[in-house]
Amino acid sequence: MRPTLQTVADTVGVSRSTVSNAYSRPDQLSADLRDRILAAATALGYAGPDPTARSLRKRRAGAIGMLFTSSLSFAFTDPYAVQYLRGIAEAAEQARTGLLLLPLSVDDDVAAVAAVNEAAVDGFCVYCMPDWHPALDALAARGLPVVSGQRRASDGPQSAFVGIDEAAATRAAGEHLMALGHRRIAVIGDYFSVAPTIGPALLASPADVAYYTSRERLRGYQAAFAAAGVDWSTVTTVNVPGNCRDDGAAAAAHLLDRAPRPTAIAALSDIVALGVLDALRARGLQPGRDVSVVGFDDIPEAAAENLTTVHQPAADRGRRSGELLLDPPADPADRTVVLPTRLVVRATTGPAPS
Repeated sequence: MRPTLQTVADTVGVSRSTVSNAYSRPDQLSADLRDRILAAATALGYAGPDPTARSLRKRRAGAIGMLFTSSLSFAFTDPYAVQYLRGIAEAAEQARTGLLLLPLSVDDDVAAVAAVNEAAVDGFCVYCMPDWHPALDALAARGLPVVSGQRRASDGPQSAFVGIDEAAATRAAGEHLMALGHRRIAVIGDYFSVAPTIGPALLASPADVAYYTSRERLRGYQAAFAAAGVDWSTVTTVNVPGNCRDDGAAAAAHLLDRAPRPTAIAALSDIVALGVLDALRARGLQPGRDVSVVGFDDIPEAAAENLTTVHQPAADRGRRSGELLLDPPADPADRTVVLPTRLVVRATTGPAPS
């Protein structure tokens, strides 16, 4: 039979708790007694207390989970995700706890919900998940602490928010384009529709978008355009299924190969904006002269490409999320952290061509 804690206790002639202390609280025993217990355990082939059972007894798993709807490689290749993940990892390392990455499929609801239900974690950080994903309801049902950068009406009392004022950030970008005289505007972003397609999305207003981040960023642009007299019905919106450079280029093709083409394209992420720049160059068009381009995030490559964009503190956002999850304040009012953003103007925006 497989040796257990009780087997060692019977062999040495001590209690189960004394054997447990030899592993988890050695300072409670004399050095001689601990050595006897460990020697007996080795002779019996006992490897020590089961960490899973121990975590169940303590009701603590010693890990936090990070949920996102992309492949696992995304967490290590997407520049913004890498910075965000680094911030969470720093918080986890400081607290001496683990980090479990949970990529959830948008096509297999059953598997995604099962992954949330079975994750041995003390809480979750939610990264860029669409509001309709069933895993979010499973998350609420578990009753564990949750920190998200998105807001949902169904968020429970255990939920906290670490993010930015998305609408204010894009309003600043929209005002910049309006001041440059642009009036034929297009916006490219993900989850404008549930369907994972690349192409025009007919949106009567930003309220039609079910995904929090895209909806709020569109609201900011809408406010800036309206203040300059540009009606939302004249703005072309193009959907991409995810944060992918190739998809950004394909979406831009829908805009650049039509007449009249827009004088400015606002992408809701830098990765998509870089794809727009690729499409412009493939057609011999110069960013900032023929068509202005704005991104969002300010990833390192944005500076290398002279991309006008909105800067948000990715690593700090991840770090603050981890800290708030691991050490939540007692007052729910203190569980909301809004970080600053700023518009970074570079060479990809210029006056609207006459």
